[in-house]
Amino acid sequence: MSVLVTGGAGYIGSHMVWELCDAGEEVVVVDRLSTGFDWAVAPEAKLVVGDIGDPALLEQVIREHSVDSVIHFAGSIVVPESVADPLGYYENNTCKSRTLIETAIRLGVRRFIFSSTAAVYGTAGLKPVREDAGLSPESPYGRSKLMTEWMLGDAAAAFPDFRYTALRYFNVAGADPKGRTGQSTKGATHLIKVACEAALGKRDRLQVFGTDYPTPDGTCVRDYIHVSDLAAAHRLALERLRGGGRSLIANCGYGHGYSVLEVVDSVRRVHGGELNVEMAGRRPGDPPSIVANSELAQRELGWAPARNDLDLIVSDALRWEDALSRRNAT
Repeated sequence: MSVLVTGGAGYIGSHMVWELCDAGEEVVVVDRLSTGFDWAVAPEAKLVVGDIGDPALLEQVIREHSVDSVIHFAGSIVVPESVADPLGYYENNTCKSRTLIETAIRLGVRRFIFSSTAAVYGTAGLKPVREDAGLSPESPYGRSKLMTEWMLGDAAAAFPDFRYTALRYFNVAGADPKGRTGQSTKGATHLIKVACEAALGKRDRLQVFGTDYPTPDGTCVRDYIHVSDLAAAHRLALERLRGGGRSLIANCGYGHGYSVLEVVDSVRRVHGGELNVEMAGRRPGDPPSIVANSELAQRELGWAPARNDLDLIVSDALRWEDALSRRNAT
């Protein structure tokens, strides 16, 4: 039996594949390599290049590899891009997820873990947000993810043997501490990735979008979670489902936030140099602050984050960015 990881050649997905392979799991990856890289996939895993919107391909993979669990990362993730191209986001994130869920259930796959997002909450205020907070996504990206959560809930109600876990990520950052994979997409919009690129001279400047938010220093506040801690949460979620755990929606974050300017200060501190910062206007779809209450994940999954430190996250990201420069130069 094996685990199917969709989007397993991408940033978070590749970390998940390494996490599973390290734990001795059989893993098959489906990724169309639009933003991922074949070299980022652990060599022990089987990579199938293709689109999760193709039900025939999914059926072939599930049957051939005896898939009994799915961990679903494939999708589009850029909030401003979703505002400009909402139908593209509903197609890629919602419609294709529906195809994946339907195919999995039809073929007897009964465990499903979904990569959701804190964007389902919209503007949540400065206090850590719980899973029972109101859902009011402010972008097509957030709405496309929430629609998939609804589909999973309805499917689990209709098919009692089907159980799922949806993990609502906050801001994922950092890189594999062993240096095997990291955020490698050109033109990425993640703040820590962009700041590291600016610190290393790969970008001429870092833009700060919005300085007039109702936060302590006027810039957006986010809960930054190390990607390795996030991968560990998924592995624990899989173990829980295998043990008969009920369907679950849980936050994955550290319970405290940092502003954009605090992240910039961390990058300067860890790198030991300056970076060019340019203040710019707000971006559409960005809430002022969003911080996780992750007590449910810690209680239900037995999850204990190991890399809860902003400077450590930045250090891992900088080290990967430097390694990526050497890789691209060869």
